[in-house]
Amino acid sequence: MKNVDLLSEPELPENFSYPQQFMRAIACGLADIEPWYLLVGQPLRDTMKGLKARYPDRKLIPFARRQDNDDIACWQAGADESVFIVHDFAAPGWESRDKFINFYDWLRRAIEDFIEFE
Repeated sequence: MKNVDLLSEPELPENFSYPQQFMRAIACGLADIEPWYLLVGQPLRDTMKGLKARYPDRKLIPFARRQDNDDIACWQAGADESVFIVHDFAAPGWESRDKFINFYDWLRRAIEDFIEFE
């Protein structure tokens, strides 16, 4: 697997681990699919901290950001493996943009976004 600076176990919410689908995509090098890019390292940590401050009622774990707007793809601790698209900086209660059943459903949409973004 490629060495990618994701959140470590102590940084993740209790009882959350990265979905296997996501880890497989990382291992295969499917990290950046324009206009989406993988959040890693300090930008990942800063985004998680900001989401926690702006949306304290949700335990969001971000993994990708869309480069042409403030949409962030996240999981929510305590939920299933659904991927939530959150429009960052929206007022609480107005941040939800979309929801996908799992990472692969989101990945299919990300590929469509890639095609449309050209």
